[in-house]
Amino acid sequence: MFDLLEKYIMGPMTKLSQFRMIRAITFAGMTSISFTIVGSMFLILNVLPQAFPVLAGIWSVSFDKITNVYMLANSATIGCIAVYFLIATAFEYARILSEEDEIDIKPINAVLMAVMALFICIPQIGIVDGVISLLNDAESNLFSGWTVSSSGPARFGATGIFCAFIIAWFSVRIYALCVEKNIVIKLPDVVPDGVARSFTALIPGFLVAIVCMLIQVVFMMFGTDFYSFISIPFGFVVNIVDTLPGILFIYFLIHALWLVGIHGATIVTSPLTAIALSNLVVNADGGSAIYAGEFNNAFVFIGGSGATLGLTILMVTIAKSEQLKAIGKAEIVPALFNINEPLIFGLPIVYNPWLAVPFMLAPMAPAAIAYLAISMHFIPSVIVQVPWPTPVGLGAFISCGGSFTAALVAILGAVVATLIYFPFFKKYDKKLCEEEAAKLAAE
Repeated sequence: MFDLLEKYIMGPMTKLSQFRMIRAITFAGMTSISFTIVGSMFLILNVLPQAFPVLAGIWSVSFDKITNVYMLANSATIGCIAVYFLIATAFEYARILSEEDEIDIKPINAVLMAVMALFICIPQIGIVDGVISLLNDAESNLFSGWTVSSSGPARFGATGIFCAFIIAWFSVRIYALCVEKNIVIKLPDVVPDGVARSFTALIPGFLVAIVCMLIQVVFMMFGTDFYSFISIPFGFVVNIVDTLPGILFIYFLIHALWLVGIHGATIVTSPLTAIALSNLVVNADGGSAIYAGEFNNAFVFIGGSGATLGLTILMVTIAKSEQLKAIGKAEIVPALFNINEPLIFGLPIVYNPWLAVPFMLAPMAPAAIAYLAISMHFIPSVIVQVPWPTPVGLGAFISCGGSFTAALVAILGAVVATLIYFPFFKKYDKKLCEEEAAKLAAE
């Protein structure tokens, strides 16, 4: 089994994770996540009276009067998350090209070009009275080419993340190509570096602007725009991810990679961060997307990848093997905060045929339970981004806007995962006891 996983999953996924743009996107997701948590914490103030109706009276004379002030933090983070992703992706991609290909490009210049490109590519244009104009449609909240939502320019939100990736890629590539081909303005060495750097970016900046304008015109001729066109294929991907087979396949990939020693959670979920954040915004506006925010750690990674909290508790409470007891005692506290690398590599679970099957099946059970609970509206959708180490139950409670039922569903998932581990744990425990007894007899 492990040979098949190495050949057909580890190899391709490892190669995919090494693509420079994928690495830049992964960096952007990890960098931006803290800001989404900040914005989500203020959103909690808005939804608490829904979870605890007893607070409604207090909120009406206090927080409700300053909602528009503290929700600015939400608008400036989640409401503009595409801009954060654009900046981080362009910076990291330029840094990678600069260091690995030794191209003399400056990440800060790359970021500024990408921001300029975003502002050119996002507005909607069309032909009005024979003139190319910025479109206006009051009914659609479209003013001078910009669609406005309650949190600012709508296309700066999570739905614009995929456009941000593409814009960051081609703007940095144009910049790098110009420097490689020496299509830049060079000043004498006596000119200060700051001034010389700004002139080096001049011609690439012009080319990026021209390319973006051409993109706008070409898409306008086909009756659409860059943003709308990009949303079609990525919308298809989002819809697939939000199905039960799609979600189960995600967790299959993650844990198949873990079994051969690859950090599956990082490789698989990092590119999916954009989808999770996009769905988070949809849910905050009343949607019911499943894979949103920290769905992983709120409902699935209970004790860490593999939903190993229950396994750790079994090791501490009923294990007879001294090895399992020792590892369980060392792991129990980290497991409460969804950290289990000591277990994965110390037990080990990696390349362990005794625990491979439950390690893959256990997380799929709580994922399916949470999926069904949300899709059947038994619990609310995830609307708040919580820190990933939040303990089981509490993470689901906060993620779903203060839902006790969501906390119970997460705990139920942990119980089911534990039951899946139990028979495999008993056999593995017996095997280790026999080995320890044989070792003592030999001594």
